[in-house]
Amino acid sequence: MNQAKRAALVGLILLAFERPTYGYLDPGSGSMLLQVMLGGFAALAVVGKLYWHRLLELLGKRPRDEHDAR
Repeated sequence: MNQAKRAALVGLILLAFERPTYGYLDPGSGSMLLQVMLGGFAALAVVGKLYWHRLLELLGKRPRDEHDAR
């Protein structure tokens, strides 16, 4: 049985035995999700800033500096 058929079979079995869940998302959950997203964007910005000059050198937009210790 290939992987797609196996995944479909597992999905049908899970749907056959579904039960109601009683979950609750309070306002703190939304705030935490927003903090995680903003932290991820900040981390991407820092990584982008760290590698920006290397990317420009790779694309040939900036001449390579021989005294650069990177």
